[in-house]
Amino acid sequence: MKLILLGPPGAGKGTQAQRLVDKFQIPQLSTGDMLRAAVKAGTPTGMRAKSVMDAGGLVSDELVVGIIADRIAEPDAKRGFILDGFPRTVGQAEALDALLARTDMRLDAIIELKVDEKALLGRIEKRAAETMAAGGTVRADDNPEAFKVRLDAYRTQTAPVSAYYAGRGTLKTVDGMMGIDDVTKAIDGVLGV
Repeated sequence: MKLILLGPPGAGKGTQAQRLVDKFQIPQLSTGDMLRAAVKAGTPTGMRAKSVMDAGGLVSDELVVGIIADRIAEPDAKRGFILDGFPRTVGQAEALDALLARTDMRLDAIIELKVDEKALLGRIEKRAAETMAAGGTVRADDNPEAFKVRLDAYRTQTAPVSAYYAGRGTLKTVDGMMGIDDVTKAIDGVLGV
């Protein structure tokens, strides 16, 4: 099972990805985690990425796709994977398509969790309040101001990726405003499991 989960921050991608990991025994691939692992492992692509990051730059689409290519070639990803946080731009989506074509791979599904942005802000505020009430520390990106910045970045950079896949007829949408278990059932329906 080779999947992409799309949706704005707070839509529940992480929760649903973990359920898919458990169900299919496939890895969830986060580009940030993969970049850090490649740098730590000292791979050629990782070393190129490290020099860019050390200089304060953004890692290019070419390097990110190189990291993805290296990671999906690892044994634990042979049966499938869930891409999380990638592709972030239409350019990355096009590069991923080219990579998959070169490696004779095909995605089983591209699923977008559709959510109401105002309700999302309420979710984030509630999560922050519950965390504080439980004596926990609220993640820096879970305060309303930071969330709005993340949402704006999603709208301008990543939302066009959904349109890209919709234009190709490969995007499936799920109502991410349903309860967690209902979202899981809807994703299972899209996947035919």
